[in-house]
Amino acid sequence: MDLQKSITLKHLLIGQNKCIGLQFNSNKIIQALIEKLPNIKWSDSFKMYYIPNTKSNLDLIFKTFYGVAWVNGNFFLKDKIINPNNPDLNLERYRNRKLKEGYKRCPESYFLKLELKRYAANTVKNYVSSFESFINHYNDKDPITINELEIRAYLQKLIHQGKSNSYINLTINSIKFYYETVLGMPNRFYEIERPRKKKQLPKLLSKEEIIKMLQHTTNIKHRCIISLLYSSGLRRGELLNLKINDIDSKRMVIKVNCAKGNKDRVTVLSSSILSDLRNYYKDYKPKEFLFEGQNRQKYSGTSILKIVSKSAEKAGINKKVTPHMLRHSFATHLLENGTDIRHIQLLLGHSSTKTPEIYTHVTNKSFKDIKDLLS
Repeated sequence: MDLQKSITLKHLLIGQNKCIGLQFNSNKIIQALIEKLPNIKWSDSFKMYYIPNTKSNLDLIFKTFYGVAWVNGNFFLKDKIINPNNPDLNLERYRNRKLKEGYKRCPESYFLKLELKRYAANTVKNYVSSFESFINHYNDKDPITINELEIRAYLQKLIHQGKSNSYINLTINSIKFYYETVLGMPNRFYEIERPRKKKQLPKLLSKEEIIKMLQHTTNIKHRCIISLLYSSGLRRGELLNLKINDIDSKRMVIKVNCAKGNKDRVTVLSSSILSDLRNYYKDYKPKEFLFEGQNRQKYSGTSILKIVSKSAEKAGINKKVTPHMLRHSFATHLLENGTDIRHIQLLLGHSSTKTPEIYTHVTNKSFKDIKDLLS
């Protein structure tokens, strides 16, 4: 079989009917075989042939092209777990919430699919909130009957309310999740445009500001948290998930497990904070996670945010400081010190050098050799 010959199966909804779309590169043999399939039709909107979505038709497609072309049916694996390393979800608190009279709750099928896919807790929270806002905007309608024009009108309303592009994108994702993943109707809203992402430069702290924050942080646990966020370039969630054995003082690295995109990586362990970490361990004696809250549970993201914010306030820094600013500062300061951008890419856990390239726009080193026009 020629592996270059392939057909990708797509879920389509045409005239409220579920269909199988057949997407392929121009090939006379494939074209001839497709045209022999029963009830085959062409869609100008989706630019592909389609056939009613039935088990017999799906079986027939695989049988017809066996030995002729590779049939990619990955889009039909709707129940595949997205994040197998995430913990099992328990959405009872969402199911049992007290809601005001007349306010619609997410359909049970929505909760079940979120549990099955094992999305991150923060994603679940955002999806449920966004989708419930959407279905309650059309409170008198069954969600299955809401059409593309009505979704556009809702998104337009959010724009007029001044909602951010990221919020609108999240709303689109939560809506598409219901129709495409829960109901199995991918491409129902094929033409919905997404707002362009704003290209904003990362907000940073100077090295001097970070040192001042550490000097004004007397609690050793809090000081270790701020130090690791900055000196290792950790995301807040990565710091929360750190376990004691992830700190490798012999190799002077930190293992980051199941980071963004379900990838493991290692990042640097600064020798200057090793003494603080050892003293912290003796004082607090964590059992599993490096930083634990009450009842030995994993520390909360809100607590991390408060620690960073309060330390900045004590240091006299008159701007909003977040944990992610420390990560941005880590990357920028490495770049200013001459670290290769490919090494920074690996330390940050980015799949491409294009993402860390944004730090070249904020590094002072880039401007040092530019002559002062007023001198």
